[in-house]
This record gives sequence, C-alpha cells and structure tokens, in this order.
Amino acid sequence: MSRIRVQDVCAAMERWAPSAYAYGWDSVGLHVGDPDAPVTRVLTCLTPGEEALKAARKAKAELVVAHHPLIFKPLKHLRFNSPQARLCLDFAAAGVGCFCAHTNLDIVPAGVSHVLAEKLGVSECRPLFPADHVPLLKLVVFVPESHLNVLRDAVSQAGAGIIGDYTHCTYSSPGRGTFLPGDGATPFLGKVGEVNVERERRFETLVPEALLRPVLKAMRSVHPYEEPAYDLVMLKNSDARLGLGVRGELEDPLSPKDFAARIREALGADSLRWVAGRKKTIQRVAVLGGSGGGDIARMPHDVDAYVTGDVKYHDADLARARGLHVFDAGHVPTELPIVPGIAEYLKSQLKGLKTTPWLESDPFQLQP
Repeated sequence: MSRIRVQDVCAAMERWAPSAYAYGWDSVGLHVGDPDAPVTRVLTCLTPGEEALKAARKAKAELVVAHHPLIFKPLKHLRFNSPQARLCLDFAAAGVGCFCAHTNLDIVPAGVSHVLAEKLGVSECRPLFPADHVPLLKLVVFVPESHLNVLRDAVSQAGAGIIGDYTHCTYSSPGRGTFLPGDGATPFLGKVGEVNVERERRFETLVPEALLRPVLKAMRSVHPYEEPAYDLVMLKNSDARLGLGVRGELEDPLSPKDFAARIREALGADSLRWVAGRKKTIQRVAVLGGSGGGDIARMPHDVDAYVTGDVKYHDADLARARGLHVFDAGHVPTELPIVPGIAEYLKSQLKGLKTTPWLESDPFQLQP
C-alpha cells in the first residue's frame, strides 16, 4: 500500500471543494504542515483551536482538516503572548498539520448547508444564493475527428462539462481547419511547407474558472497537435450547482412548534431562538449553516422558514416584518454535521486512511 501524504489529503479536499471557490476575503488551504509528510490518521473538526489540537494529539493524528481557518488574517509576528500566533506555533511544535476548507466548502454540493438540510429532513435541495464569484468559461477546441471522444473524456474527468446533475456536457460541429507547418514542425497531420486542409471538429464545453488549469492540462495531454488551437470565452452564466445555503421542502408540512422540535433533536441544540412568521405550517425551507442572519434581506419570498445561526436583532426584526419564520440554532450546531461528513469523504477517497471526527461543544452555554 502506497504511503499517504499530507498533499494527498489536500488534493482530495480540493476535488470536493476547490480553494479557488472560496470568497476573496477568505483564507483556506494548508495553513500549517509539510505537504510531503506522511499521514495515517486525520482529525476532522469545525474549529482548529487548542482543544482540537489536544484531541488530534490524543488520537495520534498527523493532520487536522477543519472548516474554520486557523489563520484568518495574516500574522504580523510569532510572539508567544499572542493567542493566535501561539496556537500556530503549538501546531507546528506538535508536528500536526492543519488544512482548512471554509467558504469553498459552504458553496459546493454535499457541503455544509446540504448536510444540514439532510439532517433536518429537507429534500429536493438546490442552491439558495448563487455563487456569482465563481465565473464560468466556455472552452472551444479544434480537434481531429479521430480524437474527439478521448478529448471529451479527458476534459470532463478534469471538471469540465458539468451542468446541474449532468456531466460530460459538450457540443461539437464539423468543419475544416487549415495550417501551414514550418520547417521545424512535426505535424500530426499534413505536410511541412504546404497549406493543409483537414477535417476537424469544433468542440465546446463549460469550465469553472477555478478548474481551468487542470482542464487545459488534460486537453493538452490527449490532443494530437503540437499547438492545439483553442478559445476561452468569459460567460455571464453561473454554475447551477454552486451556492451559499440551500432551499428545499419537507416531505410533510409541520407546524412551527413541531419543526422547532425537529431542529433541536436533529442538531442537539441546547437553545433555539425563533422569530415567528405568518405561516401556520412550514414546508418550503431554506438553511444556511453558520452565520446567515445577514442574508434575510435577500431571502426568496416563497420560503416559509429559514434555519441558520448568528441572527442579529435588526435581522430578526426584518424577518418579523416579512412574516418569515427564522430559527437561530447557533453557529456551531448548524455547521457541526459537516465534521463527520468530511471524515467519511476522506476515508472514501484515500484507502487505508483513518479518520477521527471531533465534535466541539458550543461556546454558548445555557445557565440554570
């Protein structure tokens, strides 16, 4: 069995939630550690704090994969009297790496809000707010007919051609290409020094800008020409799979009281704040794990209820004015379900890797 390295775990997470999908203000990726270091066990957690490091050392994990960033703002010094700097030094001294997937894990399929929705019995889910910061490109490549299928498979496997639940979405049309190879050329088709006319296919597919580099690498690896001719066209389209939060439906309508009970039971939430809406029953539900109070202003009007955390007073007042049921279950409870999800994903991707999900406690505690 080949040795698993830190960079293998990072690559697996990148396949699920590419770092380029994160918002520009975010900080994601490998924050501490040696990419070439061996890994036998990974601890997954929400926040890579002191308790998470203790849990990692106890579990003999060489790497922590967290949702929240270890380093959010650039460190200006490494003084021991700085809690943030000291924590990074403690990770390094313990020989424990730390990889973080934050807003990129928020917007991808099967990410934070998808797992939360599943936990609450919300199905038929689709993105709540489009991820407009992840642009799409159209890749147009001209290729001999003999290599059309192998090209389609290569770029699709690299992440191109995805529309909703469909993969390998491409289009091709026939045509004729012309080229004149110079003296130093070794053309796949045609003769040096002559203008050649060849049957070719115009091949088109969609590519998320974040995946452009691996897609172009895959294209060049199978294209028979020395100099493949291709165009990149910036689009206004957004990737329908990506978005912040999700919306869906309950199988059967519930009263606000019964839905609140389901949230508390499913998430193990010690407390649940409720802004009462106008609807007597709830069926169309939106969820956004973590901090989603500020998104109430752009909530679709056909949503009956919204489950999130960190709702402020003015957000709650706006929800009440709109007649929207809002359930604030807290930041930690609404994001914690992703922790075992990360652990299961990594085990499925890296044979032989051991994982330990560590479920932190909510810093907000009820007082008797």
